Amino acid sequence: MTIQGIGPLEPLPKMNKAEKAEKPVKAEKSDSINVSQEAKSKAEIYTAVEIAKNSADIRWNRVEEVKRKLQDPNYLSGRVLEETAEKIMEQFDI
Repeated sequence: MTIQGIGPLEPLPKMNKAEKAEKPVKAEKSDSINVSQEAKSKAEIYTAVEIAKNSADIRWNRVEEVKRKLQDPNYLSGRVLEETAEKIMEQFDI
């Protein structure tokens, strides 16, 4: 009776021949978000308010004066709004 070989007795020779790992498939689309213009505007306002809150040179007497003036409906005229807008634009070099 003849016994034919059934292969190596140790499984290690098969493990030494590792298969090449497949490269991950890159996704064609990447994740993205869309931010509305309203959200951008609110973020800018929030940032400006936070900067103002953290600013050391706030003159609270002037803030109170402006609050009183804004409560008067006759104070808000086109001239006042235009002057205020111009001053703000000057501050931000616009």
